[in-house]
Amino acid sequence: MRNRLFHKLFLTTAVALIISVLLIMVLFSVSVTNYFINDKKQLLTDNCKTVASVLTSRTDSNINFQAGLDAMLGVVSNAVLGETYICDYEGNVFSCSCNEWIADKNCVHSKRVISERIRNAASKGSYFEVGRFDERLQKTHYTSVTPFYLSTGSVAGYVIISSPAHLLQDMWSELSEIFILCTALPLTVLFVFLYFMTKKITLPVNLMSSAAVKMSKGDFSERIPVKGDDEIAELSKAFNAMSNSLTQLEGMRRNFIANVSHELRTPMTTIGGFIDGILDGTIPKDKQEQYLTIISTEIKRLSRIVQSMLNLARLESGEQKVNLVKFGLCDLAIEVMLSQEQRIEAKSINIEGLDDGTDIKVTADRDLIYQAVYNLVDNAIKFTPYNGTVKITVSSDKDTAKIAIRNDGEGIPPGDMQYIFERFYKSDKSRSVNKEGIGLGLYITKTIVDIHKGNITVSSVPDRFTEFVITLPVKG
Repeated sequence: MRNRLFHKLFLTTAVALIISVLLIMVLFSVSVTNYFINDKKQLLTDNCKTVASVLTSRTDSNINFQAGLDAMLGVVSNAVLGETYICDYEGNVFSCSCNEWIADKNCVHSKRVISERIRNAASKGSYFEVGRFDERLQKTHYTSVTPFYLSTGSVAGYVIISSPAHLLQDMWSELSEIFILCTALPLTVLFVFLYFMTKKITLPVNLMSSAAVKMSKGDFSERIPVKGDDEIAELSKAFNAMSNSLTQLEGMRRNFIANVSHELRTPMTTIGGFIDGILDGTIPKDKQEQYLTIISTEIKRLSRIVQSMLNLARLESGEQKVNLVKFGLCDLAIEVMLSQEQRIEAKSINIEGLDDGTDIKVTADRDLIYQAVYNLVDNAIKFTPYNGTVKITVSSDKDTAKIAIRNDGEGIPPGDMQYIFERFYKSDKSRSVNKEGIGLGLYITKTIVDIHKGNITVSSVPDRFTEFVITLPVKG
């Protein structure tokens, strides 16, 4: 996988570079060729017109030319690096600048008649082509044809100038060599740079791939080195953050399984042991009612555990619907305290704060807030000593409302403060002090407060007090 990714990225970029260079060469070739052809066309056409104007001014009706015509054609031919010849109206060549013509008035240019097609085209002003001139020439030439006229204005003949095209080919060959030499070194450097740059880009991805494979097997220890501040670095940071979250989640999952197993195993073991004792006669009939009461208590405890886990699952999955209504926090707190009246009286707990002020209205899900306050009051009563005090204070400002629940008691150890809102967390690791709780109450409370975009804080002084404060937006 790593090699495929590197090869794809490197080869794709390399091919794109090569195609770009080739495209530049083609465009450069076309531009140079067009420029050279246009320049050659202009040169040949101008010379044709010059010769034609001279011929027009020096001809009569019998097309008798003045002396020195061969010399003039030779000068023009040397200027354009080609051959100049002249034909009559019917296309028969009667003068040429080549050495063969000069020697015996007969040459390769004079052996064929200039075609009517070319003569008709030239009669319109001028004619230019790149080719073999109706197969009269063995190789490709630039050829320009311009007519010259009699004194009456009719066409007397044509001036033809041909220049070999191999000059352009030779020039392009030299330019290609120069272009290749000039691009070879930059391309080599660019490919080396591209190789290492591709390696650098794909390395974090390769590491992430390896780490993902390990994660699929349960190993979440792999981390990606973060270098720089570009998108790859941001991706590496995000991957590491995900790894950290998965590590924490895996730890929570294991703790969850261990805690659930512990919480369910204890009452089930108790229930099973007592039922077996009743069935096999180990427990006498006069004590069976006592043990059945214990069994009933453990069954209720199991029911509370299952209900808490179901509530937690609904809250975390988002299945719990939030029904916003306007209600008074003081009324809700009084309702919660009344539900705990028997426990309060059993421990002779003093309740303070509920009669201090007017009721404060908030818009929230009343049932969920009731559950959150209930969990805090339940904990407060649970950990308040006999003849202790539980104080509930409700206050508000412009945008928020607060309900604070404070109780006397041992307080929360400083080392436990950062963990108390985690699932199944209990300060008593052995779970021997309080066997009724399962460590979900505070987590559920915080989840409910978070759903309402609120906040919950805790403060505690060992051997003095513990206070939880819920802050909610007044308008929901």
